Amino acid sequence: MARRDTPRRSDPERSSSRRSRDPQERSFIGRWLRRLLVWGAAFTLLGAISLAVAVFVTERSLPSYERMKSTQTGQTIVVRASDGSEIVTLGPSYGRWVPYERIPQTLKDAMISVEDRRFRDHWGVDPIGIVRSVVVRIQSGHWRQGGSTITQQLARNIFLNNSRTFDRKIREALLAMAIEQKFTKDQVLELYLNKVYFGGGAYGVDSAARKFFGHSGEQLSLAEAAIIAGLVKAPSHYSPTADAVAAVDRAKVVVQTMQEAGKITPAEAAATDFKNVKLADEQGQNSARYFTDWVLPQLDLLLPENDQPIEVWTTLDPAAQHAATDAIQSNVPKGAQGALVSLDRDGAVLAMVGGTDYVTSNYNRAVNAVRQPGSAWKLFVYLAALEAGYTPDAKVKDEPVTIDGWSPRNSGGTYAGEIDVRSAFAYSKNTVAAQLGNEVTFGAVAQMARRFGITTPINTLPSMVLGTSDVRVIDMVRAFAAVQAKGNAITPYGIRKITSTEGEVLYSHRPDPSQQLVPSYVAAGITDLLQSAVSIGTGRAAQIGRPVAGKTGTTSSNKDGWFLGFSSGITTGVWMGRDDAHPVPGLQGGTAPARAFAAYMKIATAKRPPEKFDTDLKLPQWQLEPDDEVMQANPDGYFYADPDGNIVEPGTQNGGASGGANRVPAGEGALPGGEQGVPVPDGPPAAGDDFLSRATGKQADPARPRPKPAQSPKPN
Repeated sequence: MARRDTPRRSDPERSSSRRSRDPQERSFIGRWLRRLLVWGAAFTLLGAISLAVAVFVTERSLPSYERMKSTQTGQTIVVRASDGSEIVTLGPSYGRWVPYERIPQTLKDAMISVEDRRFRDHWGVDPIGIVRSVVVRIQSGHWRQGGSTITQQLARNIFLNNSRTFDRKIREALLAMAIEQKFTKDQVLELYLNKVYFGGGAYGVDSAARKFFGHSGEQLSLAEAAIIAGLVKAPSHYSPTADAVAAVDRAKVVVQTMQEAGKITPAEAAATDFKNVKLADEQGQNSARYFTDWVLPQLDLLLPENDQPIEVWTTLDPAAQHAATDAIQSNVPKGAQGALVSLDRDGAVLAMVGGTDYVTSNYNRAVNAVRQPGSAWKLFVYLAALEAGYTPDAKVKDEPVTIDGWSPRNSGGTYAGEIDVRSAFAYSKNTVAAQLGNEVTFGAVAQMARRFGITTPINTLPSMVLGTSDVRVIDMVRAFAAVQAKGNAITPYGIRKITSTEGEVLYSHRPDPSQQLVPSYVAAGITDLLQSAVSIGTGRAAQIGRPVAGKTGTTSSNKDGWFLGFSSGITTGVWMGRDDAHPVPGLQGGTAPARAFAAYMKIATAKRPPEKFDTDLKLPQWQLEPDDEVMQANPDGYFYADPDGNIVEPGTQNGGASGGANRVPAGEGALPGGEQGVPVPDGPPAAGDDFLSRATGKQADPARPRPKPAQSPKPN
């Protein structure tokens, strides 16, 4: 097969062909480069226009400078005592606004040097700073420098949060540029220094200066300014109250940075003495915090929708609170805890101590702990007995007794025989209390305790008369305060009013409607007994040189000691014991608790005149009538109660109501006076509104029969 030879181009020909194509190829690449440049420029211009529009729109939407000044992060609550002094500030604290011209120059220089050295040169975002932080990130492997300017930090503090997202950084940069367009550099720095967070709840230079150094933010030395400027990076880590060494080390870095930036000379840097910086004492961690811990949760009920800064004006008396703290700490047995609550005559809490040291234990034993009251519970036993017809002079027998298999014993194991009610109460005779409780019924004693404000569960076993049901200190004080108020209910309260920071009243306390719990003669009788307990009985250590009425309480094995009483319109209760309920050697209500009561009350009542107690019984007519006159009267003129507490009215059918009635067979359920066959009503229980009104002496319904006269009952 013949091979066909094709002519080959010579090298010059191939070279000529490549030269003819190269201009075409170069023309194609050039066209695309030109297109890229044009499109890039267009996109850049479009981006610049979009950015300018976004900044313009954002700037237009920014609030005014005055609105920016008033913007706050979170709710600030300033709690004040009754004299207006500040107890504690909770939440963010902003202090006073310091205008730019009164901010110390050293602080301005320190903050700019350490946070944003190019602050005066950039327009809200610092590209050089961003590049520098990226380079450091690449070299070190992690972020060591932030690219955020002071303006960006201001935008984040006012409008954004601290989330580390790309979207947040974009919005932060946009806001920063808008802020720089709307406000001057001096205004931006003034806003920043008055709003930046310095730790410990302190926002702004004035709040930080007052918290850490105890003076205004307008008076800062170079060392103090360096410490404050150093806090911004890590407020919790560099806080001088948390770690003074770390705070000073960071401040030294700030001083060195100021020197490098030319804000201070090397001599000034060397002369900075941090040893002369005096830190302010930590505020708000004293015993008054027990009170504020009790008061502040009530704000959710009083102002449920409020989230603005407020001032809470409380009932706490600083002098009384100090005296209460000293009284507990000076008298509590070693290893034990103590609690105290003191109420004014209207229920205002004057002092509250929930433990020996709030810093060590913030558990509030005054309102949260439940402990057995011991003989202090006899208040309710004797109230029920007085309401049932006993008087302080009535005779009872102090002798061994057994009730449902339970045999109470007196302290010391001795019995006095026949004595009066006053002496039985004064010397806290357990056997007499048991007999009285059994006679008036343990259910009646429990109901009396409920009536006087006991909120914890109450058992009705016979031993309940000796205080075996757990109670709260504040509830027991409330009960004794009601006796001091002549039988009228008292509700403890701690907030007088709540105002805005501008003084607008948002809430004001209103007294509860008057409610009489027992007749005035019952309150007078129990006051007589309480006064005797202090003057001649177990509470003699509570005497303060003016009339005092009160009652001791001691539980088994000396686990709890109580004293509760009142004088000159102030009612106070003291409890002592161990949190683990172990015995405390020598602890009795008449020892340490009574002494603490006296120590406190001498100071609390010092500016009040002594008040004589109203112990004049002024018994109602039905209780004053002689028994022989009673028995000669028409039995149909009285009413009785069956064992279930229902009214039994002789001579009527079903208590005067229509309908059938069951009759009691002769010989069963015989009523006083020998009356037999009395109808038992099917109607509702006896304790209706009119019955309670007559029982408390508020009114007497002439349409109802007179109650049966009663003798002073004899114990079983």
